[in-house]
Amino acid sequence: MITFAQYLQRCSYDGLSKLVKDVVDLAQKCVANEDAPECSKSLPSIFLDEICQVEKLRDSYGAMADCCSKADPERNECFLSFKVPQPDFIQPYQRPASDVICKEYQDNRVPFLGHFVYSVARRNPFLYAPTILGLAADYEHALQGCCAEADVGACLDEKETAIREKAKKVSVKQHYSCGILKKFGERTFKANKLALLSQKYPKAPFSEIVKILGDIKGIYKECCEGDMVECMDDRAELATYVCSKQDVFSSKIKHCCEKPLVERSQCIIEADFDDKPEDLPSLVEKYIQDKEVCKSYEAGHDEFLSQFLYEYSRRHPEFSTQLILRITKGYETLLDKCCKTDNPAECYGNAVEELNKHIKETQDAVKTNCEIVTTHGEADFLKALLIRYTKKMPQVSTDTLLEIGKKMTAIGTKCCQLPEDKRLPCSEGYLSIVIQDMCRRQETTPINDNVSHCCSESYAYRRPCFTAMGVDTKYVPPAFNPDMFSFDEKLCTAPPAERELGHMKLLVNLIKRKPQMTEEQIKTIADGFTAMVDKCCKQSDIETCFGEE
Repeated sequence: MITFAQYLQRCSYDGLSKLVKDVVDLAQKCVANEDAPECSKSLPSIFLDEICQVEKLRDSYGAMADCCSKADPERNECFLSFKVPQPDFIQPYQRPASDVICKEYQDNRVPFLGHFVYSVARRNPFLYAPTILGLAADYEHALQGCCAEADVGACLDEKETAIREKAKKVSVKQHYSCGILKKFGERTFKANKLALLSQKYPKAPFSEIVKILGDIKGIYKECCEGDMVECMDDRAELATYVCSKQDVFSSKIKHCCEKPLVERSQCIIEADFDDKPEDLPSLVEKYIQDKEVCKSYEAGHDEFLSQFLYEYSRRHPEFSTQLILRITKGYETLLDKCCKTDNPAECYGNAVEELNKHIKETQDAVKTNCEIVTTHGEADFLKALLIRYTKKMPQVSTDTLLEIGKKMTAIGTKCCQLPEDKRLPCSEGYLSIVIQDMCRRQETTPINDNVSHCCSESYAYRRPCFTAMGVDTKYVPPAFNPDMFSFDEKLCTAPPAERELGHMKLLVNLIKRKPQMTEEQIKTIADGFTAMVDKCCKQSDIETCFGEE
């Protein structure tokens, strides 16, 4: 049902139920006789064949019907490109009355939860099937708790909001992971996951981390390609494996492993990092002081770097995976250079200082931004970001710049209040998602050469590349248009939030006209603007006052 609802987002529940029945019938037939002719097809082609047999597919889906003339895997790529992330053709969910919903759940549990799964899947076509089934379990727990309460509606409101938030958060992260896998390939994807797994399970031996890393890559690949049944099956298998070896992996997943299978994998993903072992030796001896480093490196380049990445990550849960990848890349570049010299050990002897530059750059960026958030507050932080990013990419529409600014401000607010050791992975982790979103837009509507360079250069260096990006010198500002700066009494009468938004748009438009403006000049104009508003809003003839000022 999830698979069909995500491909055919406009179809009704009953319409899709017929397709689901066909596939389930086929599955039962193939269990009875594996050698039957139609049982040799792969799962994705079985689903797509079903879709391509839908009558009048073109009437509802237009050009998507042309996908059926392609051969796999192009056919699937084609169908995936027609998935609509936030479909505006689906009405927002209207919950039935409390007494109706509780009775419906108690009397017809299976079709009731089937409808829930269908409505989540068609609204979130990239959300992985195991996650949707997990959300259905959350919803069932909510109903079981709330239907016994005096105020069922208020109870469900609160629970539904939490489930929605969770769905949105997980969906964004999953869409992001698929984007990284597609854009940067398996090597980068695996390196990033290797860093995360080593941070999360610092007591687990390298061999076990590598084993589950291979499984995880396969699971993401299946889910990203829309092969939800295989993805769900393999993810359940991996959860069972990890739970069978809790003593090897982590002391933090016991509560997850006691849950039903459907809820287990998401719980493991969200579990805290395990405590790192007390007695981990310094890495300096093995990777810097050892005279044989080049021999080990040249014998197995990727294997050697993977071991380094594992060892470094398990010692540093307070770093982001992107920073750890930059450090590993820095180490790799150093060895490439030094192992060609006559005295490699002397050449890579200063590796610690070299690698510390990456750490300092990242810590400074977090410190600078968190200081603005904590000392000046959200509104000033947003203004600082808008100034910074409008100068970097003045071609982007004012609304999009505001949207990016607000997302970055939310990250600052969220991450800067965390303890010191959580700030960096929180901020760089979320910023990478915002940057990926920006880069996805850049592919369809190019912004400028600087953005294009930062987006495609390297996954690990994306964020520092954006941070260091200067004013776009090739940008030619549009001609001055006085209408941009026409003020009326709305500046006095609008609600505070709307007024603030007006100020922000004005700021962005001003910098678009004059991207070379200094902080001082911007401040002078902003202060003048505030004084003008204060003065004119007290006058009887507001419009004339604004005109003069």
